[in-house]
Amino acid sequence: MSSAPVEAAAPRLPTTSGQRELSTQAAIEVREVGKKFRVANDRRTNVKEALVRRRGRGAKHRDFWAVDDVSITIPRGSTFGLIGHNGSGKSTLLKTIAGIHLPTTGEIVTHGRVTALLEVGAGFHPELSGRENIYLNGAILGMTRKQIDAAMDDIIEFSGLADFIDTPVKVYSSGMYVRLGFAIAVNLEPEILIVDEIVAVGDEEFQRRCIDYLHDLRARGTTIVLVSHSLDMVQQLCDRVAWLDHGTLVAEGPADEICERYLDAVNAAEEKYLQESGGKQVAGGGGDREGTGAIRITEVSMVDDDGSPRSLAANGEPITFKIQYEVNEPVEAPIFFVDVFTENGLHLSAPDSWHGGLRLGAVTGPGVLEMRLPRLPLLPGVYSVRAAVASATLDQVYDRPPGDCRLRVRQKGPYRAPGIITLDGEWTSSVGTKVDRATVEKELAAAAGEDS
Repeated sequence: MSSAPVEAAAPRLPTTSGQRELSTQAAIEVREVGKKFRVANDRRTNVKEALVRRRGRGAKHRDFWAVDDVSITIPRGSTFGLIGHNGSGKSTLLKTIAGIHLPTTGEIVTHGRVTALLEVGAGFHPELSGRENIYLNGAILGMTRKQIDAAMDDIIEFSGLADFIDTPVKVYSSGMYVRLGFAIAVNLEPEILIVDEIVAVGDEEFQRRCIDYLHDLRARGTTIVLVSHSLDMVQQLCDRVAWLDHGTLVAEGPADEICERYLDAVNAAEEKYLQESGGKQVAGGGGDREGTGAIRITEVSMVDDDGSPRSLAANGEPITFKIQYEVNEPVEAPIFFVDVFTENGLHLSAPDSWHGGLRLGAVTGPGVLEMRLPRLPLLPGVYSVRAAVASATLDQVYDRPPGDCRLRVRQKGPYRAPGIITLDGEWTSSVGTKVDRATVEKELAAAAGEDS
């Protein structure tokens, strides 16, 4: 990894609405970088194996490319995120940028002093006190003792470890390590700050303080590169994002756009897994079945507008609930219900066919009913969907099976609303202008990129 001197007065690029203007000058240049590790396929696990097998015989290795031909440019003063599944190469690339790993191929050029917060206890000497480790870390970062002295009080205050600052760090908990490491990293005037998921180890109060401080650094023009599985945080903080998959770069661009593409891919993979492993979800599993049995509900499922089975849905998208039934004796004008519950049993809604405008008349044989929601109002979570059928006067239940259908609602897009459901009310006023739904969604996506 090479480093180049920092230049001043970086020009700015115009960006789309809701996004910050980013420098045309690079803070980090990742040029066709690859990182290869050698992995043993036939590892000897005990002394007996080592003695029985001759040395070198049967030992097999394979080359594993954790990062493969990745090229990205991170603008100076930007906040840049790396996302992807576990094992996608995010942390390896981050460590390569930080100089902990040397690239196998390609090169990384950094324009500025790099400060990294990657692993619990990284860079700490266990026998030294917290205060002594502050001096040690500052010296490693190239700070003078005078600069470290000037920042000492702020570091101790931010970490909240004043009572333990002169205690050897070997007795610190993982959370205390994180507090001290983050306090050092952000208070010693970082030019380029590298942060792994490590911040998530801290408690809720400290995590909030870390996020607030990252916002402050962002506003001051510090270049930040972070890895996180929290897409909410990535979308909130980052200007641009790179999506890695099995060491290769899938996409790089504005945070909201790339996060949405990544979520779509994750949702599609989960949907495929659920369909392949679970199959159709059948009503009437274990437990007591209620009703006379004149009608029997045989299956409750979800399908999309193309009729394809679904186990996942996204808030705001259409979804259709499908009920299949058999008839054991003719019934006049039955009413079908769809009951929706939260995972902890809260009954959210029970739409029925009669209020939905469907008059069935005499039912004498098997059939299928469908209830389509043009915009699913449920917010991300797992819900239980059950079906029932009753008489037209509601004085007799024909069937209420104990089984249910699991509906998994996933986030789509950069905006995550609080609560359980969305209520699309009609807003009017004597002032202001009206816009359509598509315009609202574009404005929400743009707002996700604005500075807080």
